[in-house]
Amino acid sequence: MSHTLVFIRLFLWYLVGVSGVETDQTKSAEVMEGDSVTLHTDLTEIQGDDLILWTFGPKDTHIAKINKAHNEIFHDGVDGRFRDRLHLDNQTGSLTITNTSTEHSGPYKIEIVTENRVSIKTFSVTVYASLSIPVISSYSPSNPSSSERSPSSRCVLLCSVVNVTQVTLSWFEGNSLLSSISVPELNTTISLHLELEYEDNNTYSCVLNNPISHRSKHLNSSDFCQPEECTCIYCIHGPTEAVIRLVISVLVGVATVTVLIYEIRSRRV
Repeated sequence: MSHTLVFIRLFLWYLVGVSGVETDQTKSAEVMEGDSVTLHTDLTEIQGDDLILWTFGPKDTHIAKINKAHNEIFHDGVDGRFRDRLHLDNQTGSLTITNTSTEHSGPYKIEIVTENRVSIKTFSVTVYASLSIPVISSYSPSNPSSSERSPSSRCVLLCSVVNVTQVTLSWFEGNSLLSSISVPELNTTISLHLELEYEDNNTYSCVLNNPISHRSKHLNSSDFCQPEECTCIYCIHGPTEAVIRLVISVLVGVATVTVLIYEIRSRRV
């Protein structure tokens, strides 16, 4: 059946009125990138001169056609994105998309044209990009400028992911959610921080997820958060500080006495 006859047939049915057109509720399908998805017609067998037209996108671009005598796939119908990925079931007219990518997300429609009616089914397909394991780094908050101040007792963990779409990034302590951030944009880099005490020995995890998959990174705070070594003696506290101050006092005293003795001997000479 030529394209012209197909369009004439559809046009005549629409002229008859909506009573000759059956429309089903939109069905949703969600898959991970690289997986296959099948859009079912719910037919057991194509009859006689039944005609099936598959379209994609808001402009209803034709991607496949089938009837009992002939079937055709328009590989280049949408920028070649479906090349070698479409498979039609000759018996039911169902359409399978293999090795999916995010560019296959969108609306699909099938029009089943028979002798006495037109049946329309719509599908909404979402293909989620593969998730990577979050990357965790750590740093200490900036310390006060005075060298006599103690170093920060807190550590900041930073969980990051790059080039993500439609995901949520979250921090958990055990099974308890601490914080999260969601992004709908394409190819976005996101980070989420968590501030901890150095003495904290609890178990934490950073989780990246979309509606059908997740990846996580588990850790103990001690794996990333270690107190920084001080570079000056005035930064040292506790018993060690007391000992060092005592040694300094003794050395200063000995030096003072030595200088006095030297001056007294010089005067006598």
